Amino acid sequence: MSSKDADQSKHSGRSAAPLDETAYRILDVLRDNGRVSIAALADKVGISRASAYTRVESLVHDGVITGFSARVDQAKAGLSIGALVFVTVMPQAWASFRERVLEMPDVEWCAITTGEHDAMLLIRAVDVSGVHEFSTGVIAQLPEVRTVVSVVVLDEVIRRPYLLPADLPERSTEIPLGMTRWTPATAGRDALPPR
Repeated sequence: MSSKDADQSKHSGRSAAPLDETAYRILDVLRDNGRVSIAALADKVGISRASAYTRVESLVHDGVITGFSARVDQAKAGLSIGALVFVTVMPQAWASFRERVLEMPDVEWCAITTGEHDAMLLIRAVDVSGVHEFSTGVIAQLPEVRTVVSVVVLDEVIRRPYLLPADLPERSTEIPLGMTRWTPATAGRDALPPR
């Protein structure tokens, strides 16, 4: 694997080696308290301090752990309004759209999606007029954008820092017909390099 491939793999969330049970236990402890001391982490996981330190460093180096940060109550920090902004992007404008979104400080999270819209952004604002100004005055004005739909978030029911495979329940393989609608991705979205 070239250094460029290794770097892209690191940034796309793929580690060089599969994770073992100890790595998952470390991630589980860090999910609840990212500031836990190495000694306390080692104790909770059942490994030595040296091993805990080495394991955490390895998880960071491999790109499994991408950083450490505080979780903030957005409303108490002054951004009481959240909104999901669904965007349909003009064909052949993906690279430019991605670059523009990366420069927008209002955007907390952005994902390229399948379905009716091409991208979903989570934005924060001080009030509803801030959502309107961003949706109509910023995103909708981009030449790369065809349509914009904004939905104000009324209540954030759950927000986990991340999930682990052990969190997912076993489900029956017998899946009844449902109301899920699958729309394939627009041509060109899948060819974008990972960020």
